[in-house]
Amino acid sequence: MQPMLATPAPSVEQIPRGPGWAYEVKWDGVRVLADTTQGDLRLVSRSGREVTVAYPELGGLTEVQGAVLDGEVVAMSGGRPSFEALAERMHVREAGQAATLARRAPVTFVVFDVLTLYGVDLTRRGFTDRRATLERLTLPPRCDLSPVYPDVDDLWAVTREHGLEGVVAKRRTSTYQPGRRSPDWVKVAHRSVRTAVVVGWRAEGVGHGTRPPGEGVTPGRLGSLLLAAPDRDGAWRYLGRAGSGLAGRRGQDVALALVGLERPQPALDGIPEVDRRGTTWCEPAVTVDVSYLHRTRIGRLRHPVVRGLRQDTEVDPWEDA
Repeated sequence: MQPMLATPAPSVEQIPRGPGWAYEVKWDGVRVLADTTQGDLRLVSRSGREVTVAYPELGGLTEVQGAVLDGEVVAMSGGRPSFEALAERMHVREAGQAATLARRAPVTFVVFDVLTLYGVDLTRRGFTDRRATLERLTLPPRCDLSPVYPDVDDLWAVTREHGLEGVVAKRRTSTYQPGRRSPDWVKVAHRSVRTAVVVGWRAEGVGHGTRPPGEGVTPGRLGSLLLAAPDRDGAWRYLGRAGSGLAGRRGQDVALALVGLERPQPALDGIPEVDRRGTTWCEPAVTVDVSYLHRTRIGRLRHPVVRGLRQDTEVDPWEDA
């Protein structure tokens, strides 16, 4: 079974309001379904991959019998969810390594829905009914119930103040629709904006196995941009790779600006190998505006989205988060 997905809203003003809606924090973690319908616990990611071995501290979920629970695996750092702190846990496939990491930096499963309980399918019941069922459960250690709030504007302000990812609105009468991106759930995230310099680019498909890197690549159809900013000493520092926001005219404008700027090597060090693969390097001469959720501890942009060319402003210096 796949999780139900929320429809993104462009801003908090477009979030539905009224007594027919409930609001939750949008947690910055990894979406997981916890399934005990076969007796043992199975943790399944949004892509359908089993990730049970990566999170041994969630083994207490076997106490919730015949259930499928929907939630987010979250790692806390400095009192708030940190995707960076979770990153080293996400891809662990060896039980010994997972146990060591669980002792050092345990995760929490934040539960926000129940699809099945004691073998009974609850997906056709409304959100309010499912929520009441969920609130009657005794959750094991390392599992918390995601709070529900009646007012989106207050929650929006609090989540921004505390550096949380955003807000999700849920229609109180909505059924659970597995695998569907439904207008009954609407999400909106806090994002910041900065100007960055393009230091490299990939054409569509490069780095994903659909076309060979390097030969014959032109910026006519951009797949992603590698971004940087100067530090206070003038050296370039890497901000990350942005693959969203390059469709249509916006991507065409950036591609035209990059023509003739190729160089054999990157203008900076410290670019991870996974981002270097298949990249065409360019002179750091083109600037773009980028929106993003937040910066990681080492200054990388989380979920960057290209907003367009920006040639009328200086690039702010790189800083540690």
